[in-house]
Amino acid sequence: MNSSVPRWSAVVLGGGDPGDPFAAAHGVNVKPLIPVAGAPMALHVLRALRGSDRVGRVAYVGPTTPDLDPLIDIRVTDHGTLLSNLEAGVEALRGLGLTPGERVLVVTADVPMLRPEEVRDVLESAPDAGLVYPVVRREVCEAAYPGVKRTYARLKDGTFTGGNLFLLDPALIGQFLPRLREVLAARKAPLKLAGLIGWDVLLRLLTGRLSVQRLEEKVSGLLGVKARALITPHAAVGTDVDKDADLTLAEAQLRGN
Repeated sequence: MNSSVPRWSAVVLGGGDPGDPFAAAHGVNVKPLIPVAGAPMALHVLRALRGSDRVGRVAYVGPTTPDLDPLIDIRVTDHGTLLSNLEAGVEALRGLGLTPGERVLVVTADVPMLRPEEVRDVLESAPDAGLVYPVVRREVCEAAYPGVKRTYARLKDGTFTGGNLFLLDPALIGQFLPRLREVLAARKAPLKLAGLIGWDVLLRLLTGRLSVQRLEEKVSGLLGVKARALITPHAAVGTDVDKDADLTLAEAQLRGN
C-alpha cells in the first residue's frame, strides 16, 4: 500500500443470534455464513475490503470458517450486541497498534454485493469527522435493484436508507458510545426518545421537514462528536441480506444474471 494513501483498519461485524431461523434454514449458525454464489456472504465482504487497497487490517467479530480466516488479522468472540461487538472490535485493533490519525471502517458482514471500488470510493469521499454514516437515496436503490424492499426515512433533502457501514475515529469511541447506547435503548420508547433528541427535531423528522444538515447538527450535539452523513451513489452500501428475497437478489447480482 502506497504510504500516501490514507490507511484504514476495519471491524467486520459477523456475529448473530445462534437461534436465527434464517441462518438455520440455510444450515449455518449465523447469518453472515449463509452461502451466496458459492461462498459465505461474509467472504464477499472481506474480499471487497481487501480488494479496495485501502484497508490495512481487519478485526472480525463472530464465528468464521477456514475460507474467511486468511483475510482476517484478528478474530473476536461475539459479545452479543452490536455496540458491544463494535467496542470489542475496535479494542482488538488497538491491540494490533493503530497509528495516530488512523480511522476505522465498521461494516456488517451481510452486504455481499459490496464491491472493492465502492469501499474505496466511500473511504476516499469520507469527510473529516469523528463519525461518518453513509446513506443512499431511495431512487438509487430502486434503480439498481428494482423491487428491493428497504426501510427509508424521508428528509427535506430526499428519501434515504441507511448504510450498513460507518466510519469512526477510534480515539472518540469512548465519548459517543455511552450516549449512543442510551439512544438505542430509547428507540422503542417514544417519550424518552423525544426527550433525548428534542420534540422539534422529532416532529420535523416525522413530517419530512428535517434537513440532512440539521440532523447532522443534532446528532453531533447528542453524541458529543462531529457527525456527518455521506450521501453515496452505491446501492450495495444500503442493501443487506436478511431474508430469502434478498438472498435471491444477491445470488443474481453476484452471478451476473
